[in-house]
Amino acid sequence: MIKLVNYDIQYLDEFVKFKNNPNILNNKLDIPDNSYTNDDGIELFQKQLDKISAERFLIFYNGNFCGDIGITPKENVYRSNARIGYWIAEPFWGKGITTEAIKLMTEYAFETFEITRMEAGVFEFNKASMKVLEKNGYTLECIHEKSVIKNNNVYDEYIWVKFKA
Repeated sequence: MIKLVNYDIQYLDEFVKFKNNPNILNNKLDIPDNSYTNDDGIELFQKQLDKISAERFLIFYNGNFCGDIGITPKENVYRSNARIGYWIAEPFWGKGITTEAIKLMTEYAFETFEITRMEAGVFEFNKASMKVLEKNGYTLECIHEKSVIKNNNVYDEYIWVKFKA
């Protein structure tokens, strides 16, 4: 069973341990030394705890913390858009958790925020992420060719979108 749970500081150490994995970090935006520290975690947790309407949640599978999912609402002329991002700890891969978490988060985001369009950017080598987005009704909108530099390599970014029904 998958549940999205509000951030709670008691999960900080486990969060940092799971996220500070090269197989997770290689699919995320760059951070200075490609490691995730306790200070990084504290900063993220505090930002989420201060929100009136949660934009990020911890993911639990059968009662165990296993990842994170959230949205970043856009602003100005893009204010009806949000970008979704997520990760699952490596020991929990291949269990269908991401598919269900994206479903729950997408529903929550469309119900809670005044957005009509969700998007996800996926590096070209992350086929598993593309697959779970497609399972959730996201469609490939475009490919930003050679737009991402990760680990000193240049990659395409695939932009997947879903519109509010």
